[in-house]
Amino acid sequence: MNLVNILMSYMASQKRNSSKKKHIENLTLAFELAKINLGSTNENPSVGCVVEKSGSIISSGYTSINGRPHAEYNALKKKINFKNSNLYVTMEPCSHYGKTPPCTNIIKKKGIKKVFFATIDLDLRSKNKASNILSKKNIHTNYSLQKKRGLTFYQSYFRLKKNQLPIIDAKIAISKDYFTNNKKKKWITNEKSRKLSHLLRTKYNALLSTATSINKDNSLLNCRIKGLENKSPDLVIIDRNLEIKKNLDIFKVKAKRKIYIYTTQTNKEKIKWLKKKQVKGILVKKMKSKDDFIKIFKSLLKFKFSRILVETGLTFVNFLITSKLIDKMYIFKTDINLKGKGFNNSSNKLIKKIKLKNKLSVNLGNDEVYLEGLK
Repeated sequence: MNLVNILMSYMASQKRNSSKKKHIENLTLAFELAKINLGSTNENPSVGCVVEKSGSIISSGYTSINGRPHAEYNALKKKINFKNSNLYVTMEPCSHYGKTPPCTNIIKKKGIKKVFFATIDLDLRSKNKASNILSKKNIHTNYSLQKKRGLTFYQSYFRLKKNQLPIIDAKIAISKDYFTNNKKKKWITNEKSRKLSHLLRTKYNALLSTATSINKDNSLLNCRIKGLENKSPDLVIIDRNLEIKKNLDIFKVKAKRKIYIYTTQTNKEKIKWLKKKQVKGILVKKMKSKDDFIKIFKSLLKFKFSRILVETGLTFVNFLITSKLIDKMYIFKTDINLKGKGFNNSSNKLIKKIKLKNKLSVNLGNDEVYLEGLK
């Protein structure tokens, strides 16, 4: 190979690398858009979409609240000339008729030249079909970039499609010496940590707690960040003996969210009162074993809860850890040793065994937060 050919080969390689980098950047932006309504799209995946033409982003979109319209439709509905554009979407475009027409239709109609997507849709009505459908209209598809990110981002959606079980994550706060309660104060973490906790709640369909925990703390378990109040997820309460108190703040605050209580008891007076408060009571036979709670978690899917965040005391958290029902855990840790001021309602041995390796890059002052996988 002569020098000219070597240089031409090198330049072509550089161009390909530069082009690949741009494609990755656009898909990365699409994933950022997908985060906006994550936890608010019901059983549908939260998808992000970016449209690029001649090196510039000309449109973008993401899945609407409650799951429709889809990201591709929201990006392509604008009155723009999309002909010969590149479309970047976090998941394979749907190709089936449901409550809305397939996204492949609008992609064809708008004259898109290339479609880049990071993950295959596991919905059997669309799985591995978009590429074939679009190629018939000479639309090139690329499914080779950001695969790992897609698998991580859509973990809950894939779980839903494969196992019919929602993602169950948990959040807990601990002191430096592993206490979860402070005798002198209501909270053990600082205000920055509490704000991040509120933000995390908006990324889930439902919060799950126990009546024991809510009765003790009288916690609202909502999002109180200005502008995000309406993104507070629904609340699921585990209350084996129907001991939830009537004077709790969760029953006083007007909110769009719904409250569900799972119980084994048929206290007619209490159930009647809960109905007046628009709380849905769900009677189950047992609430003791891992299998009992798997049934409960599966039943949450009928309410379109695919992402659940558990916020409760150590007793129930320990049970879920032992039962291997928690996927990931957010652990907020302070730099303070509570010593005699600290106490736990249950053993902290299981929490201590969790190796804190994945510290999140967020400024929480003297606090830290870790996200650790438990499966």
